[in-house]
Amino acid sequence: MEQAEQKLLIVITADDEADTLIRKLVERGYPATKVSSTGGFLRRGSATILSGIEANDVDAVLTIVREECKARTELVPAQALPFPESIYPAEPVQIRVGGAIVFVIPVDRFEKT
Repeated sequence: MEQAEQKLLIVITADDEADTLIRKLVERGYPATKVSSTGGFLRRGSATILSGIEANDVDAVLTIVREECKARTELVPAQALPFPESIYPAEPVQIRVGGAIVFVIPVDRFEKT
């Protein structure tokens, strides 16, 4: 039996947005697995969400990601930034936080046991 074309979405987002995103995906029938991670400019907690879906569902899932993972700006004390002490700015620095990075990868084969 021929399987429909499958995609693996790898969504990297802020940890505080991940649980809501997973809940919304599952409510709409899309599988989601969360893997905790850290990284980014401020080394804050992040989450990597894996979701194997049919290719024709990619746009619908991306719409959910855009709705739940909004980029915003935040003022951060200069001391929290990964700069050498000699070049700290005097004032808090405005940085972009939140949002998501999404990789859409073709899947050759998918099995659920």
